[in-house]
Amino acid sequence: MKEHNPPVYNVVVYHSGYAHTKRMAEAVAEGARAKLISIDQEGELTEQDWKTLINADAIIFGSPTYMGGPSWQFKKFADASSKAWFEGCWQNKIFGGFTTSASINGDKLNTLNYFVLLAAQHGGIWVSMDIKPANLKTSDRNDLNWLGSYIAPMGQTPADAPAEEMSAGDLETACRYGARVASVARSLRLSDSL
Repeated sequence: MKEHNPPVYNVVVYHSGYAHTKRMAEAVAEGARAKLISIDQEGELTEQDWKTLINADAIIFGSPTYMGGPSWQFKKFADASSKAWFEGCWQNKIFGGFTTSASINGDKLNTLNYFVLLAAQHGGIWVSMDIKPANLKTSDRNDLNWLGSYIAPMGQTPADAPAEEMSAGDLETACRYGARVASVARSLRLSDSL
């Protein structure tokens, strides 16, 4: 007999170069009630971190956007996930992601597409945004989804601004997205337990 309301276990795995992505990861994790796993500056995870990812219901990727894509540290992690791919460890998991950069565009969409494709290669299920863009004349950077992304949250902070000056709208969007990913994971887990 299956457990009636099994717990859902969510993980945010991210690389942060200058603390902005870390702050966004914390906001996503708060919304998703997720464990944070930081990819180190050599692009490595511990063995325990890999085990944690195998046991997760939802995996949310995070990376800054550098030169039109994720950081090399995140790419090294993605390449290392080929072992999980080969063994089918992440198949049918729920996936999400987020990114940030200094430029308003910054080609962040390429980073999010990279995450979607990585999730697809693992046979995962991607969770999109459900927050309409703030696209009126009265909108500003502290509104929800002010960058108008549908795939997943995007953040923007000027290159000379510390992480403490990140947009409140970006962080709240990230938090709400984390909650959405967790809700989808919980719904699928509950349907499996019936």
